[in-house]
Amino acid sequence: MNRKKIDVVVIGAGPAGLAAATAAKKSGADSVLLLERNEFLGGILLQCIHDGFGLHQFDQMLAGPQYAELLVEGLMKEDVVHLLNSMVIDIDRDRTVTAVTPKGLWQLDAKAVVLAMGCRERTRGAIEIPGSRPAGIFTAGMAQRYMNLRNLRPGREVVILGSGDVGLIMARHVALEDGMRPVCVLEIKNHLGGLMRNKVQCLDDYGIPLHLSTTVTDIRGKHRLEGITTCRVDEQMKPIPGTEQEIACDTLFLSVGLIPENELSKRAGVTLSDGTRGALVDNNYETNVPGIFSAGNVLHIHDVADYASFEGYQVGANAAAYAKQPWDRERRFPVHAGDGIMYVLPHVLCEGCREAELKFRVKKPYDNVRIVIENGGERLYRKRFTKILASEMQIVKVKSGVPFHDLRVRVEDAG
Repeated sequence: MNRKKIDVVVIGAGPAGLAAATAAKKSGADSVLLLERNEFLGGILLQCIHDGFGLHQFDQMLAGPQYAELLVEGLMKEDVVHLLNSMVIDIDRDRTVTAVTPKGLWQLDAKAVVLAMGCRERTRGAIEIPGSRPAGIFTAGMAQRYMNLRNLRPGREVVILGSGDVGLIMARHVALEDGMRPVCVLEIKNHLGGLMRNKVQCLDDYGIPLHLSTTVTDIRGKHRLEGITTCRVDEQMKPIPGTEQEIACDTLFLSVGLIPENELSKRAGVTLSDGTRGALVDNNYETNVPGIFSAGNVLHIHDVADYASFEGYQVGANAAAYAKQPWDRERRFPVHAGDGIMYVLPHVLCEGCREAELKFRVKKPYDNVRIVIENGGERLYRKRFTKILASEMQIVKVKSGVPFHDLRVRVEDAG
């Protein structure tokens, strides 16, 4: 087994990992190693051929591969060492990273580690759709891979379950693909799962029906999918008897949520958040394990890839600083997600902190509300929203005259 000492090891070469490795080297880390299990740098960006990337970072409307190319160019300018086809199989609390690479089995003694493994899709098994098990059922990301990277047609008459951004974009893609037709998009919740602009551009512009409070309750077909049974659901998302409808289709795309890929995080002893299902981090994006940081979709699901990159740049710089001079574990104070708030990042703040960039989501869509951020009795932020959606992450920078000690984010009625 080969063994080597590295200042900063970054795991995952998607938008957050590429940015983190670039920033770590740029911030003065003597040695940075980027590990990627696939054969190319760029992660999920390579199969996202639609535009919408890079607007915040490069002031350009780019397709996913174009955005990845610019991030890779930044990595190459800093001469960051990277290994492809390299699978990390273990991390311990002492930041020893074990990886299987084309150069053999390596143990890397890292001064700092950045977790940037991204996320995975929830499958049919995760949401327990009953019925037979025919061909023709795909996660939306796998269908995207078939169509965009392999030039394969997964089916003809397509129903999309889930109105997240990937599902909406795939509905439009199907509409544009020769020989394929989007039948409809189904959403179990009573509100849209993705960004409103994607609904307009991907569904409304192409006349694709969206059925809210509706889910799939049965699958039909022996060898190939022949149809599905749908059903309306109540406020508890339970099927309502008597509302069943039969829809003929040969293909079902599942866009039913993303889960941070945190198996390695757990092996390292990283504490996970119930709200995000990613690591619990402080304002340096450091986890409970000293010197292990987290960024991107492995930390929390982003609706805009640019934001994952910005997070990666910040975390890479922090990891480089830690590698140069490890800091003491200060006392930490929790950040509270109050009424109507799904989660807030960072989860905790270091003692003495007076400035923070908060990222949060509301639990559901709200009309005519205010977002309020307070530190004890001091109000730091108050903004009215005529409409605010759970699908849109909010980013707010706050400052306080005194160190944060009881920071809270909440929703209040503006009426």
